[in-house]
Amino acid sequence: MLTGGGDCPGLNAVIRAVVRKGVERHGCEIVGFRNGYRGVLEGEAVALAPGNVRGILHRGGTILGTSKLNPFREEGGLERLIGNLQAAEVDGLIAIGGEGTLGAAARLSEEGVNVIGVPKTIDNDIAGTDFTFGFDTAVQVATDAIDRLHTTAESHNRVMVLEVMGRNSGWIALFAGLAGGADVILIPEHPFDIDDVCEHLRHRQSEGHLFSIVVVAEGAVPRKGTLPMPEYDRDEYGWPKLGGISTMIAEELEHRTGFETRVTILGHVQRGGTPTAFDRVLATRFGVAAIDLAAGGRWSRMVGLRGITVVDVPLSEAEARPKYVPEKLYEVAEVFFG
Repeated sequence: MLTGGGDCPGLNAVIRAVVRKGVERHGCEIVGFRNGYRGVLEGEAVALAPGNVRGILHRGGTILGTSKLNPFREEGGLERLIGNLQAAEVDGLIAIGGEGTLGAAARLSEEGVNVIGVPKTIDNDIAGTDFTFGFDTAVQVATDAIDRLHTTAESHNRVMVLEVMGRNSGWIALFAGLAGGADVILIPEHPFDIDDVCEHLRHRQSEGHLFSIVVVAEGAVPRKGTLPMPEYDRDEYGWPKLGGISTMIAEELEHRTGFETRVTILGHVQRGGTPTAFDRVLATRFGVAAIDLAAGGRWSRMVGLRGITVVDVPLSEAEARPKYVPEKLYEVAEVFFG
């Protein structure tokens, strides 16, 4: 078992569930690799037993550690990974992670490695599941922030711009914005026109509402020709280092409307801390389902949630396409703009 990609509330609940049911019900021996695929390549593993996982259900992060390393980008990575799995006498691997981790798992499956996937991302953008654990916690953190920003925005008659995570999809921004009563929500799926945003804010002012809350996903982009496209540095894995789009938006809003505007960027605070009850339960159910699949020899599958039922789908479905915010859902939010 390994946890890859960014940390996320609920990872420890998955680990706990896999170990408890795997050992106590299926008689499995569980090994945890440290720091994602890096641990497999470097042979860093620890035996996991029920005693190791007691008291971790409520803890954020992951007791195994994590990294974004992709074994297929390392020289001889596939051969080293397979060799180390065989040396450790591992019958199958449960990979817990997001798009990158599950994409690598799907490729490993094609190479003959027995793999089960568990979807994890606070962005909720993985296909094959209605919700991922970690998302509910991130939304709660963002909603709490909006609630707090409301009071200071109203006290000072300000526009408050809150930036939340969401690289390619705006699930966190949309759900938190709806729950917190945001006046404008900007998400990657809908390139924004800054003039439209200004008009929403002016409309509120004309009706006597002297403050506004604008929620922005970090991956939001301006409509072509309306503002310069933001440029970002890239990390060692090639991903853009997003963050700061809200600062550009706030400067434009204040310049164009004259309304005093302030920015809050939540950043990694959305990833940390105690998972919500929903995420603890969902992660636990995913862990139980994953070890059941492994014990039954049903490899190359990913667990997921459909409605209120935990299901399993082909692992390849996780990387087939991102899961974007549906148009109909964004239309619900637009009712409350301005």
